[in-house]
Amino acid sequence: MGEFDGKVAVVTGSSGIGLGAALKFAREGATVHVCGNDAAHNERAWNEADGLDVTVAEVDVTRPAQLGSWIFDVGSNGGIDVVVNAAAIQTYGTTESTDVDHWNQVIATNLTSCFLTSHFAYPFMKQRGGGAIVHVSSVQGHANQNEVLAYATSKGGIHALTRAQAVDAAKDGIRVNSISPGSVRTPLLEFAAQTVAGEGSPIEEVIDGFGKAHPVGRVGTVEETSELIAFLCSDRAGFCTGGDYLIDGGLTAGIGV
Repeated sequence: MGEFDGKVAVVTGSSGIGLGAALKFAREGATVHVCGNDAAHNERAWNEADGLDVTVAEVDVTRPAQLGSWIFDVGSNGGIDVVVNAAAIQTYGTTESTDVDHWNQVIATNLTSCFLTSHFAYPFMKQRGGGAIVHVSSVQGHANQNEVLAYATSKGGIHALTRAQAVDAAKDGIRVNSISPGSVRTPLLEFAAQTVAGEGSPIEEVIDGFGKAHPVGRVGTVEETSELIAFLCSDRAGFCTGGDYLIDGGLTAGIGV
């Protein structure tokens, strides 16, 4: 028997950390509903989930009506026990250079969608007697590099959202936590590496450099983040709520000198 037999999980983000979590839940017996708005990522998710109880939907998490309709359909046809918010985008810029449209898009995708998904799923989780929510934040919500103003703000906001939700939701048996990964090999990390390397240039050397910045000497894997997410959503983590869990290869433990 799998650890999540009979459970229904909702995951935003059909690539990277989101897809890894979805596959982990499904392999442990859950019925999993994943959403994304990138057709190529959605197709890959379908292919990787072949033979598992996974459904992939095209949903834009920045559009409340669309997101709410999807979650209502899921919840009305089996309930919801687990929510994982992993949808994210990254743009680069400072206070001076970040335009309002980019700021709003990053905040809507990375932070507001976490609230919206939780908000729409909450009644269905209450009906099931409780559940677990995990938001995927980032080490950049704790300490950040240059020129990631909107991204770092969105990820730091997830930590505050997690605490506030956890305090309010405990009475309903719903636990809320976040994780803060360091560099993990995902399409988003590859985008960051391409930005550093320059358009059309190889990225492996850049990713290797990202890894060397971590005391463990490498970037993480989605299999590793999936294990942490699954633990936090399981009964084994029954006394864990309101916390942020670093999974960063020691990155934030050092001072860089």
